[in-house]
Amino acid sequence: MIRSLRGMNDTLDIEDSQRFSYFIQTATRIAKNYGFRFIETPQLEETALFKRSVGESSDIVGKEMYQFTDKGKNDVCLRPEGTAGVVRAFVQNKYDRQDTVQRLFYHGTMFRYERPQKGRLRQFHQFGCESFGESNILEDASLILMVRDIFSALGINFTLKLNSLGDQNCMPAYRDSLVSFLQKHQEEICEDCQRRKSTNPIRVLDCKNSHCQDIYANAPKLMQNLCEECDTDFKALSSILDEHGMAYEIDTHLVRGLDYYSKTAFEFISTEIGAQSAIAGGGRYDRLVEFLDGRATPAIGFAIGIERLMELIQMPEISREGYYFGAMDENSIHTIYAIGMKKRVSDKVTIGYKARNLKAHLKASDKANAQYCVILGENELNNGTLWVKDLLNKTEFEIPQKEF
Repeated sequence: MIRSLRGMNDTLDIEDSQRFSYFIQTATRIAKNYGFRFIETPQLEETALFKRSVGESSDIVGKEMYQFTDKGKNDVCLRPEGTAGVVRAFVQNKYDRQDTVQRLFYHGTMFRYERPQKGRLRQFHQFGCESFGESNILEDASLILMVRDIFSALGINFTLKLNSLGDQNCMPAYRDSLVSFLQKHQEEICEDCQRRKSTNPIRVLDCKNSHCQDIYANAPKLMQNLCEECDTDFKALSSILDEHGMAYEIDTHLVRGLDYYSKTAFEFISTEIGAQSAIAGGGRYDRLVEFLDGRATPAIGFAIGIERLMELIQMPEISREGYYFGAMDENSIHTIYAIGMKKRVSDKVTIGYKARNLKAHLKASDKANAQYCVILGENELNNGTLWVKDLLNKTEFEIPQKEF
């Protein structure tokens, strides 16, 4: 038997597929309420896009990408995340040359070759939003509040962690002081942190090694080294979130390791999926458009890993909807099919293709979660009527076909 590849699962279970669809519908509705419009980007991109955006020193590029040379000898890969493709599309279509704010949302499949585990698959799905052209701190607050609204609508509990990464004015000096600190502890930190000290020093603060974290408790804090502008913006963001009842924790070890990230960084954390885990993350990346050959454009975005949320989503009670059409004898099948097809123009319709008794049709309409079971038998066919049962209100009646 041919099986699916490890870490690439089918969404076949009815409950899972309903949860997945409900998440997409809910997140899409809320993103549109915030003025975002949908964008679809290719699943296959040039590898150079992610090397320049995600960073060659990152684990994603170094270890986890599905990368290969295609028949045209192009170095390509399956997208490991969504932001880079959206930024590439933004630049390629010259939106960076328009003096307007562009707010875009996406959802789709991503690929990373990592060890499959609960909530982490090699083929997975993300929902994300990217905003271009707006530097006002109100936009940072809006994206954070949008994620809050999405999770609240889905019944998901969370904790928000918040930090500021500074900018080009204050980050270089902080990085130098952090590297000096790391050099003093060179022999004590793990191999990954020793490597990152040279390639991406800020990322050491995100190390999961408990011994390293004990050392970094005494490391210099970027929050204490912000320039006046960054400090003012962070205080303004905190004030806006306070005004809107958005609780948060300041986490000075919440980082993004690449140079184009600046100022706001945030993560939404859940403790309901085993170990404390991020279920959404985002931040400001004012230099990424420039990194990918566009004009300098302020930008901020976030991404949500959908598979991590599946067990947390609180589904609403699904009420009955639509119609089930069934025939009692062979002569009635094509007539009931024609009536059902007309009804599909305006309503959800399930049609039974086999002649069955009433009990079997009622059972099938119940499985279809239909509100109305519509039956055509020999008597109804001769009389030009339909027998209808309202499964929600437990009433039944006959109605002329023309009137129906």
